[in-house]
Amino acid sequence: MLRDKTLRPFLTLWTGQAFSLLGSQIVQFAIIWWLTQQTGSATLLATASLVGLLPQVILGPFIGVWVDRLNRRLILFASDAVIAVATIVLMALFALEMIAVWHIFLLLFVRAVFGAFHWSTMQATTSLMVPEERLTNIQGLNQIVQGGLNIASAPLGALVVSLLPMAGVLLIDVVTAIFAILPLFFVHIPQPIVSEDVDEEKRPSFLADFQSGLRYILGWPGMLFLMGMAMFANFMLVPAVSLLPLLVFDYFQQSAYFLSLINVTFGIGIIVGGMLLASWGGFKKKIVTSLLGMLTVGIGMGIIGFIPSAGPLYLVIAASTIVGLALAVTNGPIHAIMQSTIAPDMQGRVFALIGSATSAMSPIGLIIAGPLADRLSVSFWYMAAGIGAFVVGLAGFFIPQVMNIEENRVDIESETTEEETIMADPDAQNPTLV
Repeated sequence: MLRDKTLRPFLTLWTGQAFSLLGSQIVQFAIIWWLTQQTGSATLLATASLVGLLPQVILGPFIGVWVDRLNRRLILFASDAVIAVATIVLMALFALEMIAVWHIFLLLFVRAVFGAFHWSTMQATTSLMVPEERLTNIQGLNQIVQGGLNIASAPLGALVVSLLPMAGVLLIDVVTAIFAILPLFFVHIPQPIVSEDVDEEKRPSFLADFQSGLRYILGWPGMLFLMGMAMFANFMLVPAVSLLPLLVFDYFQQSAYFLSLINVTFGIGIIVGGMLLASWGGFKKKIVTSLLGMLTVGIGMGIIGFIPSAGPLYLVIAASTIVGLALAVTNGPIHAIMQSTIAPDMQGRVFALIGSATSAMSPIGLIIAGPLADRLSVSFWYMAAGIGAFVVGLAGFFIPQVMNIEENRVDIESETTEEETIMADPDAQNPTLV
């Protein structure tokens, strides 16, 4: 795959972004550690998490509209540059010893907003730079990077925090951002071809573009089912990951070493799953690969939940590896399906809407999982999450709209308003599936 000349422009861009992501993860660790040391407040840490999450949930759908309306090269450049400038300002505040907690929150908010711009743009641009038959392979590479970051970012963050002052740690983020920005000057970033040329005066309004993105999803039963399945999976699985320290310390009564071992094996699982996708690409019908992956996630989570507190710990390690591998196999093809089936000029809006809906499930799940785990046990939530993930994966095989999502692509005029479409074709009140 790496020898495919058609992929060189994208891989050049992708490599720079991967370096930048590593720097961002290291700095994110350092910032959270600084907050922990300075405040010791669980409420402040929870607030910091919300500051990083809410922009994607609330602003994501509107950000997606801008992604589809503006030049994508400029969006990527501006996103990386603004985050770098904000980090430089924070560096100066640390160096001058003028730092305050609200400065940290402001940086986290800026990173979250422009990170949402960046994520939606990269997802929407990938399908324009990568041949459809290679999309799953590229998503495999993404999973490899994610797994590598799971393994490397925390220990690297701990190392640099012990060696450098915070201003020096933040400099890492600025330097790695340069790796992301430089390729933008040399790599061609294509723009989606709209269905028809529209004069600026006749161009649909921002609100009309937002509504067209919403109609696009609502008019596609397969994508609605897929989004609902992802929302339920996030609702069950994200709290399980957050409750992992309690599972280790309170239920299995193990040390931080065992917790770190689980995190490492989970990351190794993601890397192995990513390598599998990058080399193999999955089944011809991508949705089959994802559903089998979700079934396996359910099995792995269920194993962890059903292991007795005095049970064999090697089973926990094995199950965490299985979950990591299965998540990579689940997520990679799903992203490839969306990139290959969603109209290019709609991808910014659709990716952002789906991302917002699925992200919104995380805090809801946490609100419910915490008290429930306190009342019953942490292992109970792992059992429930395992059963839930297994049921989601199994149910997908029996939903025709899901199984046929790769063939049933929405055909909708994204650059015309609903009223204009109906006037041109009285039978076009609803999007058609082809």
